[in-house]
Amino acid sequence: MEHLKEDLCRYIGQTVTIFTTSGGCSGSGFTGVLVSVSDCVVRLLVSAGEAPACPIGSSCSGYGYNNNYNYSNSGGCCGNPLGAIAVIPTNSIAAFTHNAI
Repeated sequence: MEHLKEDLCRYIGQTVTIFTTSGGCSGSGFTGVLVSVSDCVVRLLVSAGEAPACPIGSSCSGYGYNNNYNYSNSGGCCGNPLGAIAVIPTNSIAAFTHNAI
């Protein structure tokens, strides 16, 4: 397991695909930017958050801002500003792939 951790650490900040020993969709692999590696888990940024709809603050007409979430006047959310992180237990990793360069 120590060799796996060392190998993974070399690719922090790069896009990798991690395949797990679980079945279903998770067995097909997770692709994202490797954020961190520990003895217990690996964290992948699988979906980056969206940029603000109005980078200059609340002066954009038609939108209100509340706790850094961008909501339209109709009350619906306009995208996911936070993104998504996959937390994968290291003991569930079957293999990982990365670019050769």
